[in-house]
Amino acid sequence: MFGCNSNDFSQQKGVGIMNVKVVSLEKCNATGLTISLVNEVAREMGVEIALEHAIVKTSEDAIEHRHIGSPTVQINDLDIETGARNINQFGVT
Repeated sequence: MFGCNSNDFSQQKGVGIMNVKVVSLEKCNATGLTISLVNEVAREMGVEIALEHAIVKTSEDAIEHRHIGSPTVQINDLDIETGARNINQFGVT
């Protein structure tokens, strides 16, 4: 899913609840589909998740939630795009 390594999910199986955060702009058209896909993958993998949806409205929100594009998906505070984990430029556009 979205460049997500299957180990990001499979390593969590049986070790408790995995924290998943979807970070998006308020009017992002892809957010609903992304949340559905996250839930579907977790269900298929047999992983229990705590899903949070953070809406980015300000530059401060973007920095706080490490928003690099809408939507951004994070597992246990790490972006699912491994190449994005070192990015330090966050925004609201």
